[in-house]
Amino acid sequence: MSSAGTDEPVRTRDSAATRRALLTAAQELFAAEGYDRTTVRAVADRAGVNQALLFRYFGNKEGLFSEAVRGEMMELLNAGPPEELLERTIAAMFEPVKSAEPFLAVLRGAGSSGVGADLRAELGAAYTSAFASLVDTDDHDDAVARAELLLAFLLGITVMRSIPGVGTMLTAEAASGHLRRASTALLDSSSGRS
Repeated sequence: MSSAGTDEPVRTRDSAATRRALLTAAQELFAAEGYDRTTVRAVADRAGVNQALLFRYFGNKEGLFSEAVRGEMMELLNAGPPEELLERTIAAMFEPVKSAEPFLAVLRGAGSSGVGADLRAELGAAYTSAFASLVDTDDHDDAVARAELLLAFLLGITVMRSIPGVGTMLTAEAASGHLRRASTALLDSSSGRS
């Protein structure tokens, strides 16, 4: 179908596809560049849309950051039963680098004053609570401490894997078994309590 008097096709608007393209572009750029160095123009250019659409759908850059990161992280958290969260998280860490983008975006946004602080607190609390619920203990403080250590451990490995020539050598085959054992030990309340 063409516009009147031209041979150009008429473009139909697909707001869901545009939103998804913006979210994907934002996840990639926030993970690679961090919050401060990522511009709305760069996100719109990568998504292949006018930057006015970014403001229409997300309000501002912080709204985009929040939705891009929260959506992916909460999807992973809620994708199955809590007892499978550790396995889902480890699997996501060792999928192609794109799977780690939300983790990296949260970490790289941490240096921004005030930006995303509420989001980091929300996600940290959600994951800490989910992992703490897996610790078989009546000692709430110990369960939370173990969950926080586990998060720090997993995020540190995610960062290492994002460094070209350093952590990229940590393949799923080489590291996931060790990672599962170490993570399980952190969540096992009968191991090493002092």
